[in-house]
Amino acid sequence: MKLQLWRNATLLLNIDGISILVDPMLGEKGSMGKIPMTDSELLNPLVDLPFSKEELNKKLEGIDAVAVTHLHPDHWDADAVELLDKNIPIICSNVIAGHIAEQGFTNIITVNSALQWKNIEITTTKGQHGTGEIGEKMGIVNGFVFKTENKSVYIAGDTIWYDEIAAEITQHQPQHIIVAGGAATFSVGDPIIMTSEDIIKVCKYAPESTVWITHLEAVSHCRENRQFIQEKINENGLEKRCFILNDGEEVEFNF
Repeated sequence: MKLQLWRNATLLLNIDGISILVDPMLGEKGSMGKIPMTDSELLNPLVDLPFSKEELNKKLEGIDAVAVTHLHPDHWDADAVELLDKNIPIICSNVIAGHIAEQGFTNIITVNSALQWKNIEITTTKGQHGTGEIGEKMGIVNGFVFKTENKSVYIAGDTIWYDEIAAEITQHQPQHIIVAGGAATFSVGDPIIMTSEDIIKVCKYAPESTVWITHLEAVSHCRENRQFIQEKINENGLEKRCFILNDGEEVEFNF
């Protein structure tokens, strides 16, 4: 398996030659505008994709499927709707399938719990996008586990650390876990995705797994940057199995 971080939560996962684009936010820097319920006047995304429009179009031609965890615009933006082939397989939960169909996509693969697609077992996982009233307003989110034979990767999606994340790790025993870091927070309420403390909890709960961190320095409500999180990783002695991905970086998973 290979993984490339494009930006924020947008990932290209290659599994035995099959390319799956996860949570595409494909717009130019600033195209999403301000994030509501924050004190920031910055326009999002804060950075461009790490390649040109021509390169993006070429990459999209090689995509076999798209997996969408939820419909917040930093995971599924207007440019993704415009640029993606309407016949490409879209892998998602039944919660968002209808909305994606209304946007003109005709090949939606709904994963209610688990299914086999090509040679890949795909399972949806639970997530909690914040706490209290904010968490309720953020709506239902999910992650995915992609598994082939004895290889597995768990993309947790936009979630904080809570009991269900531990339960998913226990059930699936993933060798690789991809989490959304950055401690994104609105003007009120607690963080809606993982803080550095949450990430450390993931690492300690899954001592045999390699943890990869995304969702950094691309949207304005994230409070923790790469340098801050790296310091926490180092303080806990986790630098050999917990890694922060840079935009455009490609890694090959070891199993």
